[in-house]
Amino acid sequence: MTPRTLNVGRVDLHPERRTRALAFALSWLAYASYYLGRKGFSVVKSTLAREHGVTAIQLALIDTGYLFAYACGQFPSGVAADRWGARRVIVSGLLLSAAACVLFASGGSVAAWLIWFTLNGLAQATGWPATTKVVAEWTSTETRGRVMGAWSTCYQAGGIAATALATWLLAHFGWRAVFRVPALWLVVMALLVGWLLQRGRESTSVQAPLARRSELRAVLRTPALYSYGACYFCIKLIRYSLLFWLPYYLHTAAGFDEIASGYLSTAFEVGGVLGSVGIGYASDRVPHARALVASVSLVGLAVALLVYGRAESQSALWHVTILACVGALLFGPDALISGAAAQDATDGASAATAVGLVNGLGSLGALLQGALTVGVQHAFGWDGLFRVFVGLSLLAAVCLWPGRRGRRVGIAG
Repeated sequence: MTPRTLNVGRVDLHPERRTRALAFALSWLAYASYYLGRKGFSVVKSTLAREHGVTAIQLALIDTGYLFAYACGQFPSGVAADRWGARRVIVSGLLLSAAACVLFASGGSVAAWLIWFTLNGLAQATGWPATTKVVAEWTSTETRGRVMGAWSTCYQAGGIAATALATWLLAHFGWRAVFRVPALWLVVMALLVGWLLQRGRESTSVQAPLARRSELRAVLRTPALYSYGACYFCIKLIRYSLLFWLPYYLHTAAGFDEIASGYLSTAFEVGGVLGSVGIGYASDRVPHARALVASVSLVGLAVALLVYGRAESQSALWHVTILACVGALLFGPDALISGAAAQDATDGASAATAVGLVNGLGSLGALLQGALTVGVQHAFGWDGLFRVFVGLSLLAAVCLWPGRRGRRVGIAG
């Protein structure tokens, strides 16, 4: 009887482990896939400028339209994921992003590209709150840092793959293919999520409207979330400036050709993979100190940016090495603050809403990247821009100071 009982126990545990693994893998792949629909524009900027006469200010305007919609869509997407389920929000977002990419590829004017990239921003806003909601259901506070750290590699891996694919498509098939081919994959991914994720622990709220409103008020009254949001404002302003303009900088300032610039820029996200995993593990090992771990990384980021901004005409190896360091020191606190930290500050039923609030506040910073990059670079050069990034890194660390202790005023460990 004993062997039979033990065997039954093993069988009973396997379905839950498989479901957890499926939820982790699908949500990871889904968010990585979102990047295929957003990274193409940064790769084709130089091409649009050369072939269609698009100015730097117009390129920044298109970026701003995308980021404005992305920022505005974060909080509603989180509320929707908590109320109606992550699966529905992810599927809708992927399909809408695919449509926006196809329309962008069909456009031929700055006005058309602005409209369709703005629509894409609204679609892309569904990704982070909904996919992190899936992960939050399967993690505890004690393991959340390392799990979210490993899971958060999705947006570095997605960024690397998206940039590499976009660069390859640009070189072989032209800039319109940079948007059409990823759109096909987004549709495939939406079908996979719609078919398979329903077998997981679907996060559809069954609470009464009064209870949902009470939870929403509780999220909005959590001071820690605003501390994280202020920090994330600075982090995303730096990250999106680099994501959107690194290929352009490497081409126009460092002297690499367009294809080499696209490939070299992926070093930023390669370093980010290591940073996300490392800082997530460290934050679980140091009780009640996620904010401290993130702050140390941000100070290191300031040093790395100061070094990188001092020399443009260096070897490709030099750029790859320093960019990887910048990526590790930036993406680590980025993943920690927008993932595990936000989830720890609330209960599981409001995880997507909390994440949406923090990411939405951070995305307001990303909204300014075009004006900051173009304005500061024109006035003070690229070196001046990187010095501004240094200041923003230190300010982000200071913003975390109120959250250095405990769950309600800081980050649970």
